Amino acid sequence: MQVKALDHVNIVSNDLERSARFYAEVVGLTRHDPPEPLEPSLIQWMHDGEGRPVLHLVSKDRRDSANRDSKPGGPTGAVHHVALNCAGHADFVARLEEMGIAYRQSGVSGIGLKQVFLTDPDNVLLELNFHDG
Repeated sequence: MQVKALDHVNIVSNDLERSARFYAEVVGLTRHDPPEPLEPSLIQWMHDGEGRPVLHLVSKDRRDSANRDSKPGGPTGAVHHVALNCAGHADFVARLEEMGIAYRQSGVSGIGLKQVFLTDPDNVLLELNFHDG
């Protein structure tokens, strides 16, 4: 077996509609209903600019097929944050300012990386990485 890439991150949400709007309006992902037999009222897939469903948003009301308890809004256990490879740093920071969304910036100058950290509506820490300066 060989791992080729990270496929997606599953986020359990207290309010699926609120989370889907956040990821669409703030982060810029595209919202899609999941394929059958998954229920759109309980699950939304958020696609990146290449059309990949990188985030699966799941209502806290959905019964988990993995039988694993989760508590949206609380600490995420051993997972510290979700990092996304992004483009358009200046436009994104301007959008956050315009929307009044709290964020923190950092970077790794040795590789030309700018980072923006913010939390989603369910307290998931996002690291948005911009390699485009």
